[in-house]
Amino acid sequence: MKNKTAIITGASKGIGLACAQLFFAEGANVVLLDLVPPSVDVHDKRWLFFACDVSKSEAVKAAVEKAHNTFGSIDYLVNNAGIQRYGTATTTTEEAWDEVMNVNLKSQFLCARHCIPFMQQSGNGVIINISSVQAFVSQHNVLAYTTAKTALLGLTRSIAVDYAPQVRCVAVCPGTIDTPMLREAINLSPDPAAVMQECVDMHPAARIGTPQEVAALVIFLCSDKAGFITGQAIRIDGGLGITIAGSKRD
Repeated sequence: MKNKTAIITGASKGIGLACAQLFFAEGANVVLLDLVPPSVDVHDKRWLFFACDVSKSEAVKAAVEKAHNTFGSIDYLVNNAGIQRYGTATTTTEEAWDEVMNVNLKSQFLCARHCIPFMQQSGNGVIINISSVQAFVSQHNVLAYTTAKTALLGLTRSIAVDYAPQVRCVAVCPGTIDTPMLREAINLSPDPAAVMQECVDMHPAARIGTPQEVAALVIFLCSDKAGFITGQAIRIDGGLGITIAGSKRD
């Protein structure tokens, strides 16, 4: 990926940071968009960090244009920014709904909107939308999150159809991944250790995933080896949701 440029949102931690580090290791220029700086040294000339609210069109436009002016191309976009808010149809506030939709769905539309014209110039762009296994199965009390992550599958298909063959678009749908967002959510419980064990037990793989595993899939999907994959939703979930409820391993 030498001389290619990747833009990654929510890039300061978790899956976003793992993707950024792997793109960098593969030789790409890496543009990190997040509200806070990453916890790694980004002083190399192939790193570019923007403190950017990706739910705001003008902020995204400015960051994308600066990235293009700096590196000369935009080849990959990883739409990873996301937040979790808890609630049902009757307990989710309108403010919480809007917040989740703005970060988890609108931002991915905005970033694609501003990156695609530059990808069309090179004729070979890839957009990865980080969705979730919860686009297929859900749990209690995550109405807004599940709705936004499911909507990303439609966004992915539409981009893939509208901009083929110049731009490919794929949704990556992780199961439970060991990220700061997961740890923060678990720590809200009176018994975090028990909740973590529940997370492990619900996966037939008998563990949760790592950000690096998701990043490896993202890199593959952006590579020429995945050139015949577009418009698809690919799960990386340790088998979550394939067992009958209540079934247990021997």
